[in-house]
Amino acid sequence: MKKRILVYSFFTAIFISLISCSEDFLEPVRDTSVLTDADFANNADINPGLIEGTLTGVYSYMARPFAVYGTAGSRHYDFGHKSIDIWSDMLTGDMALSNNAYNWYANFTNLVSTSDFTREENALVWTYLYKVINLSNIVINNLGGNDAVPESDQTKYMMGQAKAMRAYGYFYLTQMFQREYNPSQEILPIYDGVQSLYSKQPASDVYNLIISDLNQSIVLLDGFQRTAKNQVNKSVAQGLLAYTYAAMGMYPEAKVLSDEIIATGGYSLTTAGQLAFPGVGSGFNNVNTGSWMWGFDITTDLGYGLVSWWGQMDVFTYSYAGAGDRKAIDNGLYALIPANDVRKNQFNAAPGATNLMPINKFFHQGRVSMGQQVIETDYIYMRIEEFYLLSAEAAAKSGNEAAAKSRLEELMTIRLGSLAAATAYVSPLTGDALKNAIYLQTRIEFWGEGKSYLAMKRNKATITRGTNHTYLSGISVPYDDSRLSFKIPQVEINNNPSITEQN
Repeated sequence: MKKRILVYSFFTAIFISLISCSEDFLEPVRDTSVLTDADFANNADINPGLIEGTLTGVYSYMARPFAVYGTAGSRHYDFGHKSIDIWSDMLTGDMALSNNAYNWYANFTNLVSTSDFTREENALVWTYLYKVINLSNIVINNLGGNDAVPESDQTKYMMGQAKAMRAYGYFYLTQMFQREYNPSQEILPIYDGVQSLYSKQPASDVYNLIISDLNQSIVLLDGFQRTAKNQVNKSVAQGLLAYTYAAMGMYPEAKVLSDEIIATGGYSLTTAGQLAFPGVGSGFNNVNTGSWMWGFDITTDLGYGLVSWWGQMDVFTYSYAGAGDRKAIDNGLYALIPANDVRKNQFNAAPGATNLMPINKFFHQGRVSMGQQVIETDYIYMRIEEFYLLSAEAAAKSGNEAAAKSRLEELMTIRLGSLAAATAYVSPLTGDALKNAIYLQTRIEFWGEGKSYLAMKRNKATITRGTNHTYLSGISVPYDDSRLSFKIPQVEINNNPSITEQN
């Protein structure tokens, strides 16, 4: 039986009050129906649950349908973090819109949305991530501010989570809104709860804030025993920092953190049975899976349905994937998966409407077409395999090929069914061939999980789309093409006079 997640009622009022990253967004007109920093400051000592509840609100917001625009907007691609996962996988070309029926992703896969700063997709990503930052700042400020030294374990763990979530927001903003890492390029406003720098600040300053927040978070969360996997713990903070270092090209640092997560996090690799149906269980619909480091436990009490990541991805859920908006693996990428690799079975090889859709990776357990109407399958955000492959990538790019091959072999032993098969695959690899193999395995392993976009930028890759894309099939697009990054949205430029040019 799943544990019910408690969501405090006052979050709705807070979320409604946050509308953009303009000055009004940061300093809203006083509304007595909405809790403010002053309200928290006046009551936090009496009821620290107010602050802890705000953290619960941040985590709930990450998975909430209509997270940015509300139900009045009826944007059925608006469901928090997992919206970014779909869009980023589509930008890499690894996820093909193989059939378009409802137009939710037509302009996106046609690379129109990311070319036009007036498109709402740009505003959605920008506003969602800055809302996470704003709410995290509320928690940090009401625990004493950026330089506070929490005295109790409770306040220490809350501060650690809030700083990690603020870093999460800024990290994804850097990835989505900068074409490639350039420390001197001015990219984003910075709001840290103390100062509001409305103009675009250098990437170096944004990354320094991310690194500072995450290093502090790792210390603060040491010893934290979370009650649910939607909460950030030390391993998740380390994972976010490893990704940050890798994005900056600081591969030795990324490897150290990845290896520490593997050694101390207590997470097990996804088993062969969990990797694809019909195995002994699914590793992609249950937050209790041993390889999951971070995820969201969706219960029927939450009432998620049509507008959800599952609705857009799973033919066994009553929603768009089953009704004609088909998201499939790029057929060129699929062809690169060896026949003896269990992950080949994640996708439907039979011709027809669901060809190359992930019907054996992401599925409701009932496996009835359009059967799941109220969502009970969970959202995955991070799993341990990410750090086996990131460790391998970082080692290869640091000149330590032996360590890179060892990590890759550990992963491939399960995927290929035996150590002998994994050794035969890994042993001949060296130089660029090794780096390319690690990048390929990252694309295969995390298909549909929103990680390929980060890897595409790190590896400065050019993606050639296969032939099963409804739009722009066969084109080749380099990682730094302007169409592969989001644009600072029109609403921000209109409301923030300090931003006078696009990114």
